Amino acid sequence: MLLPACATWAAAWAAVGAPDAGIDGWMTAASLWALAFIVAGLLCWATLDRHGSARRALNTPLGDGRDTRTTSSRRRALLVAVAATTLVVLACAALAATTAAAGLAERARSPLTEAARARSTVDVVIEATTSPRPMRAAVWAADEPMVRVDGVLVSVDGVAAADVPVTVGLSASTDVEWGTRLSFAARAQSLPAGESTAFRLVSPDRVDPVGGPPPWLAWASGLRHGFADAAAGLEGDGAALVPGLAIGDTSAVDADLDAAMKASSLTHLTAVSGANCAIVTAAAFGLAAACGLGRRSRVVVALVALAGFVVLVTPQASVIRAAAMAVVILVGVASSRRAGGTSALSVAVVLLLVQNPWLARDYGFALSAAATAGLLLLAAPLARRFAEVMPVPLAIVLAVPVAAQVACQPVLILLDPAIAVYGVAANLLAAPAAPVGTVVGMIGCLLLPILPSVGFALLQVAWVPASWIALVAHGASGLPGGRLPWLSDAPGACVLLVATAVGLWLLLDRRGGRTLRRVAAVVLVLLVAVPIGLVAGPSVVARASHPGEWDVANCDVGQGDAVLVRSEGSTALFDTGPDPAALGRCLEFLGVERIDLLVLTHWDADHVAGSGAVVGMVQTVVHGPLDDERSSRVLDPLIAGGADAVEVASGRRGVLGDSRWSVLWPPARTAPGNDASVVLELEGRIGRAVFLGDLGEEAQARMLADAAPGRVDLVKVAHHGSADQSERLYEALSATVGVIGVGADNGYGHPTDRLLELLDRLGTVPVRSDRSGTSLLTATGDGGFRLWTERSAGDVAPRP
Repeated sequence: MLLPACATWAAAWAAVGAPDAGIDGWMTAASLWALAFIVAGLLCWATLDRHGSARRALNTPLGDGRDTRTTSSRRRALLVAVAATTLVVLACAALAATTAAAGLAERARSPLTEAARARSTVDVVIEATTSPRPMRAAVWAADEPMVRVDGVLVSVDGVAAADVPVTVGLSASTDVEWGTRLSFAARAQSLPAGESTAFRLVSPDRVDPVGGPPPWLAWASGLRHGFADAAAGLEGDGAALVPGLAIGDTSAVDADLDAAMKASSLTHLTAVSGANCAIVTAAAFGLAAACGLGRRSRVVVALVALAGFVVLVTPQASVIRAAAMAVVILVGVASSRRAGGTSALSVAVVLLLVQNPWLARDYGFALSAAATAGLLLLAAPLARRFAEVMPVPLAIVLAVPVAAQVACQPVLILLDPAIAVYGVAANLLAAPAAPVGTVVGMIGCLLLPILPSVGFALLQVAWVPASWIALVAHGASGLPGGRLPWLSDAPGACVLLVATAVGLWLLLDRRGGRTLRRVAAVVLVLLVAVPIGLVAGPSVVARASHPGEWDVANCDVGQGDAVLVRSEGSTALFDTGPDPAALGRCLEFLGVERIDLLVLTHWDADHVAGSGAVVGMVQTVVHGPLDDERSSRVLDPLIAGGADAVEVASGRRGVLGDSRWSVLWPPARTAPGNDASVVLELEGRIGRAVFLGDLGEEAQARMLADAAPGRVDLVKVAHHGSADQSERLYEALSATVGVIGVGADNGYGHPTDRLLELLDRLGTVPVRSDRSGTSLLTATGDGGFRLWTERSAGDVAPRP
């Protein structure tokens, strides 16, 4: 079943993205079905011909032609086997392609498609298909943090609509759980065809729950909330990890712990997967056996327990993969047929991708399947090989994390182009604690509503292994050289895949000659050393040439804006400049590998055309009013790369590390353009700073009247220092530093003499990218800054 599973995955991946590539999804499906029918015809012919040949052989006297008949029969048998396998492969692939084409057609017919084109506001009713999840960078609506909710469309403007998937950002106080129906007015944005969600609903008005979850879902909501509240009574990082270990709830994990878990390759411990499902089904099966139930009754009990567990933890990608695999195995048990692990995984993958082809592009699903395949296919051979040089128990313990890490690493490279050096060691230290935290925490979760004291006591027990895991994560992530840079995207994944295959062959297969093995070893060294040298070498030299501590960086990206701000380990980027290569050089030079908050002030190319350099790096994008294709071209790749996108207007707030930010402009429902630039005020270690985008004089005056920002320490000068500025605004700001993103010999005369004279009169020191190149500002704590540029360095004192 491995071949059909791989073919189904490839077909689903290509089919869901067919419109993005300008291909008709129905043509893809039809082509696969045509090939399947051709192969089916060949199979019928070969089968009938084989039977006819057998009858003729019975009527033919034995003689010298016996060997010829045997050879011919074997050839026909081989042809039948190949044709049958090919037919199954094509049929599975065609089913996935057909499901994808039908889903894409449903999206195209949705009334939200026309609403998105017209940028009109529509009244919608959606049904939530997930529990709320926090934004990966904290964003507030009014006085509440925002959460992301996925759902399916129920109706548009009072008319029933097809169940196309949608996503919306809501205030955390909204009473919503899996199965809740919500009514609100919002605008729709179409998302790329390859995205599992068809539309993003933006700027929702008042949200009204119009229906609660059905009873078979409602019970789990109270259990989850009670468990989270009880765990919050514990202390430290262990309190945040207990819900993650037990039921996969990572909402309490902060940015620092999340980064440490990722850097040490321990995030899988808080992702509900096969181990959790195995524990639940085995416990239910064993309890049913202890009660004297028959085999099929035990299977029914295990299936009911598994279904309840999926409802409790919500159907994440890794959960449904593990659950489907468990169902395949249980069905095999019920029918007295043993289901091998690899076959069960393959069948589960085929069934799930046929049901939902968009899972083919889900990283969580890919990592879950890859880790399981690694354990099934590599753990035993690796354990046997390790047992030759170490005790057998240690070999088995070591083989499990190595197998999972090796299988997952090519996928992880697509998410983060680096290799976690201490990942295996961290897993060896943390993995033994995970089952204890999982089992004890899960039992505590179930007992909390019945026996609160006993349940909380079990949570305290689970806190101990959870705290140990957090300690290991922080320790591993803090070690030097823990992250080896690697080639990014598909080339990096392919090179690593080849290197992994060569390394496994050298380790596990001893049949090759000495010369061949030496050649393979040299190839392996080159496959590892060359990518690391290409990526790490230039960046190490570049980073050594500038101070490591800085708070604000004005990137030299030519005639455009790209300003970085760091705060307590988190990084924000204001606009991306006109050129991805220029922005990429700046990020590499500064060693920036993750953007927690990307602020796209407006949609002009000199502010957003460089966004390709940060695809896959961004956690959350905030932006102003959408502008049809101009905004879609920028946002679609970022969202496909895993970013949350939030349209903001004045009043929206959030946090960046230990800094707080708020949006001063534009007002809600402003038409896109320069005067709708997102103006964001940030307050933290750098004091107070205002980033003005390309706001013109008239809009600046209106913002001053509406928001009254007051004095700041740093201002990002509007519109590259054009003459279209409000003197009253700059007088009110009276900044110590004015950051100007501008290209040398730009042809616009930016920055203008009028602007420079205004800054000089106010005592605001201009920091210009055309003269200084990339500039770094470090707050001194008294309103001043240390300034380092590619061409000079010094201090900028605050105005008395």
